[in-house]
Amino acid sequence: MACLGCLLIWGKAVLVGTPPLQRATFAIVTGEVRAVNPVPSKAMVRLLVRPMDAPELPPMLRVNLRQPDMSPAIGRGAIVRFRARLMPPAPPSLPGGYDFAARAYFMGIGATGRALPPIAVIRPATAGPDLRNRLFAHILARLEGSAGGIAAALATGDQGAITEDDAEAMRRSGLAHLLSISGLHVTALIGAVIFLLMRVMALSRRAALDWPLMLIAAGGGALAGIGYTLLTGAEVPTVRSCVAALLVLGGLALGRDAITLRLVATGALIVLCLWPEALIGPSFQMSFAAVVAIIALSEHPRFRAFAAARDENPWRKTGRAVTVLLLTGFAVELVLAPIAFFHFHKAGMLGAFANIIAIPLTTFVVMPLEALALLLDLAGLGAPAWWATGKALDLLLFIAHGVGSSPMAVALGPALPGWIFGMMVMGGLWCLLWRSGWRWLGLVPATIGFVAILLNPAPDILVTGDGRHVALRTDQGMALLRDRAGDYVRDAMAESAGYGGVLEALADLPQARCSDDLCSVQLDRGGRRWRLLVTRSDMLVERGAFRRDCRWADIVISDRRLPRWCQPAWLKADRPLLAMTGGLSINLEKGTVRTVHRPDDAHPWMPRRTGPGRGGHAPSKASGSDAAP
Repeated sequence: MACLGCLLIWGKAVLVGTPPLQRATFAIVTGEVRAVNPVPSKAMVRLLVRPMDAPELPPMLRVNLRQPDMSPAIGRGAIVRFRARLMPPAPPSLPGGYDFAARAYFMGIGATGRALPPIAVIRPATAGPDLRNRLFAHILARLEGSAGGIAAALATGDQGAITEDDAEAMRRSGLAHLLSISGLHVTALIGAVIFLLMRVMALSRRAALDWPLMLIAAGGGALAGIGYTLLTGAEVPTVRSCVAALLVLGGLALGRDAITLRLVATGALIVLCLWPEALIGPSFQMSFAAVVAIIALSEHPRFRAFAAARDENPWRKTGRAVTVLLLTGFAVELVLAPIAFFHFHKAGMLGAFANIIAIPLTTFVVMPLEALALLLDLAGLGAPAWWATGKALDLLLFIAHGVGSSPMAVALGPALPGWIFGMMVMGGLWCLLWRSGWRWLGLVPATIGFVAILLNPAPDILVTGDGRHVALRTDQGMALLRDRAGDYVRDAMAESAGYGGVLEALADLPQARCSDDLCSVQLDRGGRRWRLLVTRSDMLVERGAFRRDCRWADIVISDRRLPRWCQPAWLKADRPLLAMTGGLSINLEKGTVRTVHRPDDAHPWMPRRTGPGRGGHAPSKASGSDAAP
């Protein structure tokens, strides 16, 4: 099975993957528009364009277009011409960061960029917006503001209309899973369809007495689930949920207990056969980990006995239901924590409490009201239902912002090494999959991983892969070389370091001396004083002074190629070295350097790299598997 899995991912990488553009370039692109994805929250539109008569470009480009530059004639099938600065899909900017390059490789995207106006339309669109885009636009026209963005995401899976503030609040409060179409949404839809079909068919006496109503209703629910999955883009959590729901319906039709770990295994096998690259992504890992945790908990005899229905007064029944929901939420949060720390460098702490209200609110109020509003819109009578939907979504956002604003909502931590993540996952799976006393042996690696997370040191220096942005950890917090860096860079730096405060300007530090061209900083770490020199501009620095500063420094960081005679004592991270290693995370106390890329890394979604050559200089005291080459 392991060999078949390796063969499967290798085969898909060779047959389906799209090699990236090798270097940034300006180009005049003439191509056919294959897809249009509006992103109202950022006032832009994303186009997938297939270049024509351009063998030097990848077969598919993703370009961003400002909303004011968008024309009604630009749609699927349109041929357009524009100027663009194209880039290879971005690798992680820092160790442990999001690898869009790998995702783009399997999506068939070879380059990304921004289309510069004017956009010439050579041939208007030959096809109108697809059903998903029409539904997305219809919902936003009926429900404005933050509520409209959430409503559109629930119906179509497209989160482009959700503002960053609302999305961050949903993430911090542990409610982000409500925005990704998964088990909750698919189950609610299928359950509602089965319920309605059963009630409608039971109105006929002949049908009620002679027809297999459950089988018919289950068939209708299955068709609804498949249609919903296709409508929302068939993302991994949605496909997993749809497969699981179909297996449950089949099990019910056969009179079998369908909610078992075999169901999860079957869903995982189907997803991995179609999308083997999903295994390393947070979506697959968090989706399946949550379901495995819920089923493993529900199969435990003591929990099953406590949660079983019984004849008792309403207050005890409500208290029991709330307790079951809380325990389930705690189990899911505990299982998802190491995955969240590894991929996002933070984990939710209050999600179980927020979900007590948010899950019933979404399942039994928001989604039925939204479905009713869409149904009434067929007759032009949906306004009251949309008003009620908006109020329910406002309540959901109020819960998200209220819980997310708590300082205890999220635990932050620096980027984790792979071995810690492996220990936690191995121990967790051992505990969840076994049913006998052997399961508790999994606590050993899980505990080792947990202790390692607590002891995982924050980096002292972070350097992005292009060398332009440098962050330092000081006694007062964290400082950034370029104080005008955008929010994306600031968030990436803070998350990778596990830092929740505001990043200061490096030039404002008392131990820093900065000019327009250079910054020198001294840091006391590991019983010694480290001297750091960073370039700030592209201007030529006087050779004599620069040579002297290079000899003074232990570490020199630059976004350009430095001359050979610039030889610091420990590390020279200039453009040639960073092109080979990617971003850096430096721990001065241990004398180690973590890199985005390893020297032998030859994944096909990475542009061809060369060694540091004359410009590179490796750290003389780095050690361990995380050391730079």
